[in-house]
Amino acid sequence: MSAKILALDTATENCSVALLVDDKVYVRSEVAPRDHTKKILPMVDEVLKEAGITLAELDALAFGRGPGSFTGVRISIGIAQGLAFGADLPLIGVSTLEAMAQGCYRKHGATHVATAIDARMSEVYWGRYVRQNDGSWLAQDAECVIAPSLLVSDMVADSDTWYTAGTGWDAYEQLNTLPLTCKASDVLFPDAEDMVHIAKFELEKGNTVSAEEASPVYLRDTVTWKKLPGRE
Repeated sequence: MSAKILALDTATENCSVALLVDDKVYVRSEVAPRDHTKKILPMVDEVLKEAGITLAELDALAFGRGPGSFTGVRISIGIAQGLAFGADLPLIGVSTLEAMAQGCYRKHGATHVATAIDARMSEVYWGRYVRQNDGSWLAQDAECVIAPSLLVSDMVADSDTWYTAGTGWDAYEQLNTLPLTCKASDVLFPDAEDMVHIAKFELEKGNTVSAEEASPVYLRDTVTWKKLPGRE
């Protein structure tokens, strides 16, 4: 199936855009943790101009739905909804964790990937994925936010070799004590270049939503913090 899909992501420190036109992908990506709002729309304009098409010619628009930073996920879905409303496009939310699994396959040919994003507060956003024969990914664990110590105690060993992806592995050494055979990758962040391929599978299955129905995935519903003295 030929498709024209624009994907964007700002859920982590990485800001990225990718445009799939049939079998060609146009990409922009930059680690810019405080400049997402400045960079994302110019990136969109650049890939559209490079491909010589307009938003109205797209079949769908994909976005990184999380998990990730609260602000980053909100930016991602807000920009996606605005573009989708303006061009009357369906939306496809893509897991940032699954996108990193796809990134490991793109870079290393990995078919078993364990992903962990540093969620702060001594926790990680966690997910494991196995690539299927048709190129899609099957989640082995439900995506969750969890303390590394609990993950280690609950994990069941298996005989597969798992590529690791995400910032959580460097942030929490305890993850290296998981009863898994692991191999490190250089994939630290999700990238729209990988989201656009996942989105193509979802589009073929008809898994799209309207701009009004698009929703983020935070995993952590509440955030606690220590208030300054006298401001309790």
